[in-house]
Amino acid sequence: MMDLFYQGGPLFMSILTFLLLGVLWTFWKGGPLKELGLLALATGILGQLLGLYDASTVLESFEETQGFIASQGILAGGLKVSLTPTLYGLLIYILSLMLRAVNAWRHA
Repeated sequence: MMDLFYQGGPLFMSILTFLLLGVLWTFWKGGPLKELGLLALATGILGQLLGLYDASTVLESFEETQGFIASQGILAGGLKVSLTPTLYGLLIYILSLMLRAVNAWRHA
């Protein structure tokens, strides 16, 4: 599990973990549950886009210095790494929607 945390990038994965804790806290105490989940989703997508930008910069400099194009395995690995924060953010968003539905059902 910690491998996925470091694979997704400690900065964005830490921010997403704090947002997860915020979603859980908001479910318990009340507040903008759906909005925190949506913020987690947007943060995950931002982490993916910045990761892809950095990966393309590295691949571009690798091609210039080595004189050949990177293999498909390297590209697939880069895509896998960049998807980790997006998946985490999406899971947090889905959890926030489910918790919001539970709140609505409890108060109805």
